[in-house]
Amino acid sequence: MFNREALLQTLHEICMAYPGTEEIFEGSVGDPVYKASGKIYVMQHHVGGEPSIWMKAPSGVQEALIATDPSRFFRPPYVGHNGWVGTWLNDGIAWPEIEDLIDDAYRMTAKKSLIRELDAMDGEKADA
Repeated sequence: MFNREALLQTLHEICMAYPGTEEIFEGSVGDPVYKASGKIYVMQHHVGGEPSIWMKAPSGVQEALIATDPSRFFRPPYVGHNGWVGTWLNDGIAWPEIEDLIDDAYRMTAKKSLIRELDAMDGEKADA
């Protein structure tokens, strides 16, 4: 059995590190949604009773990930037709890969001023 709270905490830490991110709990089960510039870029959701993460993705990424590893990635309901990609939230989750997808989702959603702030933060980390 996986530790759902620890996985949600990791997701929270990753998303909240992005400038201007808001965490909102929506839905009847209180799943977290992460917004930048007032728009959702990542959400945690249940599909068939299993927890998952849904992320906005650049064109073609959804199809490539599902084709490469259909046991880990899927086309989420409601937003999948817009290119969003889903992955299962479990102990086997590959956080470095998910962090890259979250970064893409944020950059597709956030205002340019927030992206500049993020890039400046990344530059400071590289200089350290």
